Amino acid sequence: GTLQKFVDDLFETIFSTAHRGSALPLAIKYMFDFLDEQADKHSIHDPHVRHTWKSNCLPLRFWVNVIKNPQFVFDIHKSSITDACLSVVAQTFMDSCSTSEHRLGKDSPSNKLLYAKDIPSYKSWVERYYSDISKMPAISDQDMNAYLAEQSRMHMNEFNTMSSLSEIYSYVGKYTEEIVCSLEQDDAARKQRLAFKLEQVVAFMSLES
Repeated sequence: GTLQKFVDDLFETIFSTAHRGSALPLAIKYMFDFLDEQADKHSIHDPHVRHTWKSNCLPLRFWVNVIKNPQFVFDIHKSSITDACLSVVAQTFMDSCSTSEHRLGKDSPSNKLLYAKDIPSYKSWVERYYSDISKMPAISDQDMNAYLAEQSRMHMNEFNTMSSLSEIYSYVGKYTEEIVCSLEQDDAARKQRLAFKLEQVVAFMSLES
């Protein structure tokens, strides 16, 4: 009861395009539109699939991690009691993003029962959030590129770019064939000869190593 307002405020801020204190990041709109385009391209019309894609790439991939690990963002110590409490909030958050029905009974875990009456409302917030984003004006590639360039400029001294490139290359090394194949099938990538350029990078790195 003491924490309920704070949980409500957190969920409403995350799952709202209006009550955020700042504008919705362009990247979220651009990413969700991309997922919808891919669903249309592959004739996936099941709304549950589209909902799950969006939940997996933002709320469940990013926000759950932040909720369970506030020390990633704030300079605080997370005690075992705090960790247990945050795990309950994170589980509620995950249940709110799910499209399946959660049937609860007397043998259900207490953390599931604690927010059982609130989850239907939270689920409606998630659905409204995705719907509101889909109705927003589309983001052009030019605007997205300008946004990313500005973000890079603002944070250019905060990250170790060589370390980031090393991590990306490690991933590329595992899936080179699949990535090259995808680049060869994409019109924009073919125009820029990205598959050929990637193969050159891989060949050069292999020589260097």
